Amino acid sequence: MAIQTYTAGTSVGNAYVSSGNTAVTFMSICNFSALEVTANVYVVPSTASFSPNNIVFQNLSLTPGETYQIYGGQERLILGPSDSIQINASSGAAVTTVTSYAQI
Repeated sequence: MAIQTYTAGTSVGNAYVSSGNTAVTFMSICNFSALEVTANVYVVPSTASFSPNNIVFQNLSLTPGETYQIYGGQERLILGPSDSIQINASSGAAVTTVTSYAQI
């Protein structure tokens, strides 16, 4: 397994891009700022762009210091080559993600 971290900005960016067939085994999103923020999370096929069609969390509200676990436990998100998890936040440099994944 491997781990990838990402700091979200106000523009949508890649929190994780699959390099082959992978299984996301854990993902968290954390507001490390002193203000409440919202975040949007998209699971985007390699042949598409982020859109309302692939949003999984819209305006997820995060209070200061709050961490939200998106995937964990026995859950797995299976991604193909170049599929991605993309994110943006209402405030830049306030939200981080940690993603654990394994090649399959």
